[in-house]
Amino acid sequence: MITLSQVTTILGWASLLNIGYLLLATGMVYLMKNFIKSVHGSMFDLGDAKLSEAYFSFLANFKIVTVAFFIVPYLSLKVMGY
Repeated sequence: MITLSQVTTILGWASLLNIGYLLLATGMVYLMKNFIKSVHGSMFDLGDAKLSEAYFSFLANFKIVTVAFFIVPYLSLKVMGY
């Protein structure tokens, strides 16, 4: 049986991994915008405006999911003392 302290540890590491991935993805979109747009534009036949919208939507949704499902439960368990 898994204890609440183990769940807290798992959520903490999962939060760090998700935040790291979010920072990496944001950095890649920001620093390599032209290269990424050319690759994805040719793969999916989308214009620059649609690709920018898709990147923003992905990053926003990923951030919301990370906060809602990893960071908030982790902080809640830490406040409770686990």
